Amino acid sequence: MYDIIEKLRNSIIQHGSHNNRIYLMKLHEGDVPDILQGLDLLARNKGYGKILARVPASLISGFTRKGYRREATVPGFFRGVDDMVFMAKYYSPKRCLDKHKGRIQDIITIAHEKNAHHLTHNNEEWIRIRRCLPSDALQMSLIYKQIFQTYPFPIYDAAYLVDTMRNHGYSFCAMNREKMVALASTEIDSDSLSAEMTDFAALPCSRGRGIAVRLLEQMEEEMVRMGIRTAYTIARALSHGMNKTFGKMGYTYSGTLTNNSNISGSIESMNVWHKNLKR
Repeated sequence: MYDIIEKLRNSIIQHGSHNNRIYLMKLHEGDVPDILQGLDLLARNKGYGKILARVPASLISGFTRKGYRREATVPGFFRGVDDMVFMAKYYSPKRCLDKHKGRIQDIITIAHEKNAHHLTHNNEEWIRIRRCLPSDALQMSLIYKQIFQTYPFPIYDAAYLVDTMRNHGYSFCAMNREKMVALASTEIDSDSLSAEMTDFAALPCSRGRGIAVRLLEQMEEEMVRMGIRTAYTIARALSHGMNKTFGKMGYTYSGTLTNNSNISGSIESMNVWHKNLKR
């Protein structure tokens, strides 16, 4: 059962037992500070282990006073004017500790070394990158089911993918003739002029060929054409490949969301990377 997305006051949250958390996805400034009590009450009533909140830097003081801590920052997230800060509050001592902290730091270090100056293009002639269409949704969902045992959002549901493509995002795929072999998506916030680069998945036959970089390049080009200023990602902290991909493409690491998302059968920590797309 997936976590639900709904309004709390005028803000948008996701919550449920799947990720065992509340995710304040979009904060309405007029809800501060009253929403903090509502979040706390919901977390305690449901027994959730964590609240993660996306908060404009200008509003974090109220969250800090209520026991939240900064986990990551995306500079210039709000139209290049204000930063966005991921603030977290924990209700379980185990939830705020990651036994893989040393490994995560090693992966970050290696990924930063793979910066844009070392970017090499592996233009496989058998691969073509294109925008996904709503008619691709079933094929997309089958790939996601094959790659991820669990996922924070219902990407196995073709209807959810269609709704995302029609309303607030674009998906891109790598095609081998008529076969889809890799995917990625953008989640666009037109109010802030930001986009999350997300939902990367590749079939085993396409891995190790630089296809994730090609997908990300295409996504960035599309976002620039749309006037998006800031791109960011929330990448699996223990994924060497995805962290290297964003390092190669000139993204900057800015924090780790500890034990944050249910992916491939367990709660994992996630690394935040960001990039200014204004050219």
